[in-house]
Amino acid sequence: MSNILIIKHGSLGDLIQANGAIKDIKEYYLNRKVLLLTSQAYSLFMSECPYIDGVLIDKRLPRWNLFYLHNLKKLLKKYNFSKVFDLQNSRRTKFYKNFIIKNVEWSSSLSALEPNQTKNEFDNYPVLDRMEKQLKKSNIPTKFIKNIDLSWTEIDLSNLIKKYTNRDYILVFPFCSKKNKNKKWPFYKELISKIRREFKNNYSILVAPGHGEVNEANELNAKIVLGNDGNPINIKELISVIRNAKFIISNDTGPAHIASHLNKKGLALFGSHTSADKVSIESTNFKTISVKNLKDLTSDTVIKEIIKRLN
Repeated sequence: MSNILIIKHGSLGDLIQANGAIKDIKEYYLNRKVLLLTSQAYSLFMSECPYIDGVLIDKRLPRWNLFYLHNLKKLLKKYNFSKVFDLQNSRRTKFYKNFIIKNVEWSSSLSALEPNQTKNEFDNYPVLDRMEKQLKKSNIPTKFIKNIDLSWTEIDLSNLIKKYTNRDYILVFPFCSKKNKNKKWPFYKELISKIRREFKNNYSILVAPGHGEVNEANELNAKIVLGNDGNPINIKELISVIRNAKFIISNDTGPAHIASHLNKKGLALFGSHTSADKVSIESTNFKTISVKNLKDLTSDTVIKEIIKRLN
């Protein structure tokens, strides 16, 4: 029997958002094996996802690396895929369609276009709307695409959290990738001081840095959450730390998307790099503050919003 391939390389926030679509695809293809092609950084995490039957790793080496592409093509051919759901919709995956996984039915943003609609017009839709339209073009019922269930990620972190606090905590994510520095709000240290003055001992303030972010976290007046081995916590641990937080403040990063889909109280801070609507990040409890330039967003404005949301 033929198999189904889903392509979603990342980032973390994008993979979290794709969980509903992945579940919808698996529900439709219950009697087929559904495999995910993703980046190595997310392979272990997604291997535990109950909506897929296996994970394939794409190292995404340069396209001039013909040896790698040849081996990737051989690997994918072994699984006899009859349909590919391209949830990444990148130039790389378009290349794969033309040269790596040819002669297979392919679902992508291009296949989801309405007559006379351009891809640029389609790409202006919110991300979850885009995935919904893409799946509907393949006649797949979309029960979960906007109702993302992360219960499969839940683990008991009570002992770990007790190492850092014995009370409710506010979780801060001042980080972002080096290639997306325009997403980074510059006043977290100032904000943390104002949270402490306002709420005194009501809340602990925690940060959970990823790899390469510990030094930056050390500059903040907050408790740094690390795993039992002293390294940054893994993705399931991160989700559980967010799940148990009283409030989250974040840049437009993966943790913000996690907080939104867990419907946690919190704020994501947006500049002009994109809009909150386009990335489908708001929920009933998780909201955003959007400004043209993040440098113009003062810590006074943010603390006032936190006070309003927490009281």
